[in-house]
Amino acid sequence: MARKSAETAVVVDGQSVKLTNQDKVLFPADGYTKGDLVAYYRAVAPAILPYLRDNPLTMERYPDGIDVARGIWEKQLPKYAPDWVNRATIAPSTGEPRKVTYVVCDDEATLVWVANLAAITLHIWYSRVTTIDVPDVILLDLDPGERCPLARLAKVALAFREELGNVGIVPVVKTTGGMGLHVIVPLEPRYDYDVAKAFAELAARRVHTVLPKDTTLERTIARRPDDVVYLDWVQVGKGKTYVAPFSVRARDGAPVSMPLAWADVEAMRRKRAPETTREMRRWSIANVPGLLAEHGDPWKNEGWTPHALEGALTKARSLW
Repeated sequence: MARKSAETAVVVDGQSVKLTNQDKVLFPADGYTKGDLVAYYRAVAPAILPYLRDNPLTMERYPDGIDVARGIWEKQLPKYAPDWVNRATIAPSTGEPRKVTYVVCDDEATLVWVANLAAITLHIWYSRVTTIDVPDVILLDLDPGERCPLARLAKVALAFREELGNVGIVPVVKTTGGMGLHVIVPLEPRYDYDVAKAFAELAARRVHTVLPKDTTLERTIARRPDDVVYLDWVQVGKGKTYVAPFSVRARDGAPVSMPLAWADVEAMRRKRAPETTREMRRWSIANVPGLLAEHGDPWKNEGWTPHALEGALTKARSLW
């Protein structure tokens, strides 16, 4: 990616956005700079903004680079934020001592401003500002152990597709940007978090029943086998977040949490890789803009459709 000058300003969506220290290296092992991060988010803005829009944003910032210090998890809108940055003040969730005013990244100008803060990873709620008490996605986190083969992870993801399909649900899938996969159910925003979480648990327990030797529901890391997939269904909850589609992760290689086609997972199922990390790093800030330009958002091609749960729950009672 082209390097940016040390300090400049760009006009985006009619707003002047100041860019600072664009030559600052954020990924020392790869040489990617803050300018590269800004350029990436500008390139993928049409794809990522629909997932960020109207959504409380938590920024995972690394102003000194990913190897220098732990990231800054920033929920509260900085006092120095421009007036034109959209925001939403939300009443305390569990564990929050006070109201929090969040950035709401509705446009490219805000996305560029956020990237210039060295906000490498963008975390979003399961619900939107306008429907804050009802999630519009259910997420199942497939977390492989260090010795879990790639084919096993893919096998488990495909089992979710099959079992959810049996009850009328068409899920989508993305990489976490780390070792695993996220299976996501687009949801009509009319069910409370308890219902969404209960359905996530039901689906996870069903897949564990189908694949007991390939999966675990054990939450304590030390007790999990390191060659199977942990099915994490407890991520769903008000105030909890997940990594946004197309978000960069603060890891060597600057991997991206990439939406996939199910054909990509089927291809993983046929590979003999002894672990998963190398495969998940195939998608990074270096190639995702080009892939988007050539193929578009895989989830759009897969037919992203919000689901009702009543019919699925009825079928699950008889099939699961």
